[in-house]
Amino acid sequence: MTRIFKVRVFERLTRKTDVDDEALAKAIKEADDGLIDADLGGGLIKKRVARAGGGKRGGYRTIVAYRSGIKAFFLFCFPKNAKDDLDPKEEKSLKEIGAKWLGYSEEQLATEIEAGRLFEVKHGKEEA
Repeated sequence: MTRIFKVRVFERLTRKTDVDDEALAKAIKEADDGLIDADLGGGLIKKRVARAGGGKRGGYRTIVAYRSGIKAFFLFCFPKNAKDDLDPKEEKSLKEIGAKWLGYSEEQLATEIEAGRLFEVKHGKEEA
């Protein structure tokens, strides 16, 4: 099962929205099943996420550092109606950030969670 994380910036952005962990887990399940909205290269994908109680149409676009079946890090989100795509500078920066997170060992991830810089999304069997 893919481990799913939110970086601190993403956590702050989504506190002000109605995007919940259930929607994030569903998005990664879809990605694991091959349903990716856009592959941006360098381990980044774009995935639409529904608002709580709503559909994807009025939802958010998220940028995720992703390794299928292993790890996913939600890095950035924005309302679909706010902008269509990342500009090249944003994309380059997010690829660098994503590569860093994807390269972290289990010990480094535990340290980042303990320090409050990373939040794990509980889903599936982990919730029991």
